[in-house]
Amino acid sequence: MKPEITLDELDWRLLEALQQDAGCSNQALAQRCHASPATTLRRVRRLEDLGVIERRVALLSVQHLGLGLQAVVEVTLDRQGAEHLAAFEARVLAEGAVQQCYRVSPGPDFVLIVQVLDMPAYHALVQRLFTQEANVRNVKSFFSVQRSKFTTALNLKP
Repeated sequence: MKPEITLDELDWRLLEALQQDAGCSNQALAQRCHASPATTLRRVRRLEDLGVIERRVALLSVQHLGLGLQAVVEVTLDRQGAEHLAAFEARVLAEGAVQQCYRVSPGPDFVLIVQVLDMPAYHALVQRLFTQEANVRNVKSFFSVQRSKFTTALNLKP
């Protein structure tokens, strides 16, 4: 059981600001959140140590990099025993084109978000993950034709 984490108003302001720009300097973050640089640095390190901040990353433009095909993929397995779910999940986690993987219920067993260069790259992914795996019963893919919203930020305001 995880310990209860207590966050105060400054912690929430820091989290909100970091979700918008995790690459800003400590000085800029302190100014934006109305705290001293020393306090800001100490609080951010605490939030990292507690696991509230998992990691800081750069979000890349798929358009500028030419990674033009995104799909939401539903996968249903033939056998849903714990070992079968874990085996499929391990295959998916090792695949770089899979950005997100969720075990879901009810409905399919997994929902994947994949990002690939184009349809031939998607076909190669299908061959690697779904057709060579005898335990996959059904795959249903939905291809993005327009991205209307994309964010990694959590809504921290009630």
